[in-house]
Amino acid sequence: MKDDLIKAARKIVSDPYVLVNVVSRRVKQLRQGSKPMVESLEKLALEDVALREIIEGKISYELSPGKVPY
Repeated sequence: MKDDLIKAARKIVSDPYVLVNVVSRRVKQLRQGSKPMVESLEKLALEDVALREIIEGKISYELSPGKVPY
């Protein structure tokens, strides 16, 4: 994963444990055939695609009330 993408995504999802979970779930969806919601001229790893989707506001998350995210 690219450090600049991680830093930018951390501004949106400040909890690193939540960020890891959001990225890993999205990577799983991409591996299963979901189309990326961002376009890139360069070849990106699936983790980087997920990070870019977070940065560009294409995916979000919601925590269940009363539950600890990790």
